[in-house]
Amino acid sequence: MAKDVIIACDFATAENTLLFLDNFKDKKPYVKIGMELFYSEGPSIVKEIKARGHKIFLDLKLHDIPNTVKKAMAVLSKLDIDMVNLHAGGTVNMMKAALEGLTREDGSRPLLIAVTQLTSTTEDDMKHDLLIDRPLTEVVMEYAHNASVAGLDGVVCSPLEAKAVHKKCGEDFLTVTPGVRFAGGDTQDQKRVMTPKAASEEGSDYIVVGRPITQAQNPVEAYERCMKDFLGQ
Repeated sequence: MAKDVIIACDFATAENTLLFLDNFKDKKPYVKIGMELFYSEGPSIVKEIKARGHKIFLDLKLHDIPNTVKKAMAVLSKLDIDMVNLHAGGTVNMMKAALEGLTREDGSRPLLIAVTQLTSTTEDDMKHDLLIDRPLTEVVMEYAHNASVAGLDGVVCSPLEAKAVHKKCGEDFLTVTPGVRFAGGDTQDQKRVMTPKAASEEGSDYIVVGRPITQAQNPVEAYERCMKDFLGQ
């Protein structure tokens, strides 16, 4: 199974995003486009980045009634994206509807993955804010299982949970893991974090890395370090 590093391009404008990507010249890293950038620039930023030769993970975390998500995914499927996501908390029926909407007439579609629990969420948050009394790991595993039952390709989870997700859902079930930081780096608002090397050893298939690369003094060097640590090259 191919593994890769996805750069979280969490910029506010197309100008800032493209200036950042200009640093890479002959390299074409996998790119994540999140809510801020997509809501600011719309589909045009997806088309521009794709035209430059990058793979794209569109990180919009859809969560609504099944029919609404199905229709939204049908619209997103018209964009040339490689991966898109939703919240597993929307239930199996919502995830099945999303998959149906995302699948094009010729049977092709982007990868569809589900967010289990955000890496900023703690067990205490779940208990007091969401009224979920089950242990965090148990909830993540159940949400991952639901995504697998719905026919999705994988989940977004903490690298701390990747190995357990593979054990429960199979080695081909993708684990896309944010919350990755270089050793000694600032964890910022992430609570459940791991280094690229450790994430690889724990079974992460893709790691999503933002500020350690985008805010680095030399982003290309930081990206290459991340690739080397994660892929062992």
